Amino acid sequence: MEGWRVIATVLLAVAGFVIVLLTMAKTRDRAGATSGTVALNGVIAFTALVVLCVLTLTVLPATAAWILVGLVGATVTVMLLAS
Repeated sequence: MEGWRVIATVLLAVAGFVIVLLTMAKTRDRAGATSGTVALNGVIAFTALVVLCVLTLTVLPATAAWILVGLVGATVTVMLLAS
């Protein structure tokens, strides 16, 4: 396995975990949100993160993997600045 795949996957996982937590927090802040909806949104976001990490680690070409890491990093930055 190439080293760049491992580095890209780790960066994606760290940024993605922050997105999962922010998604759950924003869901909790909505009026009428129950603990079930918060947990469901967390599971959906975490599952999407795991799928993206596996794809990055195995089959995505270098350009697509690094673009994905950049997009997730930019999304985390925007979500943190907006909250």
